[in-house]
Amino acid sequence: MTLRIGWIGCGTHASQMLLPQLVGFDVEIAALCDTNAERLGLIARRYGVRETYSDAAELIAHPGLDAVGMAVGPGVHAAMGLAAIERGLPVFMEKPPAATAAEAERLAEASARTGVPVTVGFMKRFASGNRIARNIVAGDRFGPVLGLMGWYLTAPTYFAGEVDYTGFFLHHCVHYMDLVPYLGGGVIADMSVRKVENGPGRLLFHVSFGLEGGAMATVAMGTVQSRGNPVEFVQITGDHQRVEVDNVADVTWYRDPPFKADDPAADMSGERDALTWRPNLTAAANEDHKGYRPLLAEALAAFRGEPNTAPTITDGAVALRHLETMRRLLDC
Repeated sequence: MTLRIGWIGCGTHASQMLLPQLVGFDVEIAALCDTNAERLGLIARRYGVRETYSDAAELIAHPGLDAVGMAVGPGVHAAMGLAAIERGLPVFMEKPPAATAAEAERLAEASARTGVPVTVGFMKRFASGNRIARNIVAGDRFGPVLGLMGWYLTAPTYFAGEVDYTGFFLHHCVHYMDLVPYLGGGVIADMSVRKVENGPGRLLFHVSFGLEGGAMATVAMGTVQSRGNPVEFVQITGDHQRVEVDNVADVTWYRDPPFKADDPAADMSGERDALTWRPNLTAAANEDHKGYRPLLAEALAAFRGEPNTAPTITDGAVALRHLETMRRLLDC
């Protein structure tokens, strides 16, 4: 069944990341909306869309839609998400789903009351390396997760004039409010932070989490690295083994090998030695290692009422609640 999608927001993120992946599925972009007429016209021509709007509420009222997607901003996500729910239209929205946890919780309540699915763009769950790591730690050969360590950094690109870290927190740090419990195997129970600022807009902080079940996590985040370098790494530690994901794609599973230097018969064991996987980026395949394509596949399954693993608006509300705790502790 071809899904007729109305899409709100034709900016860089939507036009370069989301829409190119979305049209690879059995969907029709039936209507588009953006406040920038030039940008709207460009994307409409690119995908052959005839129905365009400058008002998001008018797009949601467009007849014959099966679902609505949006990548705009947290305020519009919250307001238009509620409007779509009230019309019975399933929703995909980029993260953050709202500016505050309270707004996201209102969306979650409306979704639960009506049964209309609302999915959120936590694509880092679906990045190739993170998916492999999740499958390993959830399997029967890893055992309980004891700890998680990572870093997720960016450059001070959000700041002009007065320093305001809101955009960095909402658009970047919220990922790890979702990813830590997802990979760590437990609900966040407590949190503490330490920070250092090396000048206006140059913030580095470490967040320590306690997870229900006893695991712990520490993640370094901040605005002090060039995005021209790899800026993301995760290590998940168990008993005598660990999984490391570098740059969201390269995975190494360290296990419990014997010493080899003094063993003349030493070889490599498929059961005990470390295993490494990295993608073949020369392959002529439409593989999205960042995770947008598999995320959208799960969202479309949710729209069709099929079994799926799409992040929900409840996941978004929980992540925003933890993000607000972190911001209070950082006092910035």
